[in-house]
Amino acid sequence: MLRRMIIPALFGILGTAILVSLGLWQLDRAGQKAALISEMETRIFDAPIDLPTAPDAEAHRYLPVQTEGHFLPDHVFVLSAQKAQGPGFHLVQAFETLEGRRILVERGFLPEAVRSGLEFGDREDARLIGNLHWPRDINRHTPDYDAARNLAFGRDVDELAALLDTEPTLLVLRASDPPTTRITPVAVYQVSIPDPHLGYAIQWFLMAMAWAGMTVFFLWRIRTRRD
Repeated sequence: MLRRMIIPALFGILGTAILVSLGLWQLDRAGQKAALISEMETRIFDAPIDLPTAPDAEAHRYLPVQTEGHFLPDHVFVLSAQKAQGPGFHLVQAFETLEGRRILVERGFLPEAVRSGLEFGDREDARLIGNLHWPRDINRHTPDYDAARNLAFGRDVDELAALLDTEPTLLVLRASDPPTTRITPVAVYQVSIPDPHLGYAIQWFLMAMAWAGMTVFFLWRIRTRRD
């Protein structure tokens, strides 16, 4: 009888050990992600530095920066909403720096009534302070850009850059000199990064418990049948 139980027991122990190790790995990943989020949230409020020459979506996400230049008339409205103001739009506008670089600037939120009355001149000089951002607010269900209404349904930096003929760099405005009028800046105040690792760890541990339980039940059935 013992020989009949050895292979199932080894299989059960090995499977349980693998599942537990996967759960522990996910716990470790959760700790790393929490530390990364904490570091980024601290960095959001650091003193701004000059706009990097080659911004990187991973290395420079949420980096506080400053730049000078002028707004260009090219712009796109992004469908959005604010709790206090209801539905409306984020205004993403092309900006040319003193060095001649064209970047994207998310100037802030505006309701429909304000949107219809906005005018865009050929040149609007400004000094900007904000955070670099590559938002993750689109998916495969997000509608395509509506050219007739100049309306996007998510902040896809690459798509917006192609539409406005800029480099794929988005500065989310925190403050400007002169200050914006009729547009409410929506600065970056917290990090938005998916952190599913704790949930994954719980799933692996539950599967390990189930595997161990099934192994014990199977061994019990072998023994009772023998008896």
